[in-house]
Amino acid sequence: MFIQTEATPNPSTLKFLPGKVVLEQGTAEFRSAAEADASPLAARIFMVPGVTGVFFGYDFVTVTKDGAEWQHLKPAILGAIMEHFMSGASVMGAAGSSSDQTDGEEFFDAGDETIVATIKELLETRVRPAVAQDGGDITFRGFREGTVFLNMKGSCAGCPSSTATLKHGVQNLLRHFVPEVREVEAV
Repeated sequence: MFIQTEATPNPSTLKFLPGKVVLEQGTAEFRSAAEADASPLAARIFMVPGVTGVFFGYDFVTVTKDGAEWQHLKPAILGAIMEHFMSGASVMGAAGSSSDQTDGEEFFDAGDETIVATIKELLETRVRPAVAQDGGDITFRGFREGTVFLNMKGSCAGCPSSTATLKHGVQNLLRHFVPEVREVEAV
């Protein structure tokens, strides 16, 4: 098994491409070893000292580290991912599900349903694929008084360039297609 790695815009995260489907649907994010109990793969990766976050996309795993150097962490993480896939174990445990369902309730006024539908479609078709390329995900959380609230996950969470991505990329795109959008905020 050959696992490729890719740098992300966030220097604290690295994207691992195992050449297999990681999650058939949705995404899953684990910010601690305790949260990783829902996933045998995430639990195995958290055993590597220095790992502070694990994110699963369709065909990739993004790992976030603390101050440790990638040259020391990368071989152990590659080994953990390889061992997991070679064992044939499932990525998510029986009780585990993708975190798309655990992001919290969406909020918006009933009169804004059409606007929200357009925002969600733009996020799904134009923004999420680009963000996934960088090892992360971005999901809709709410819309109130012209402000779109988004949840950033994976390499996007805590990324130094995420503010620029939100303000110059996503905000400009949404403003262009949805005049009611004035601003975009991360939650």
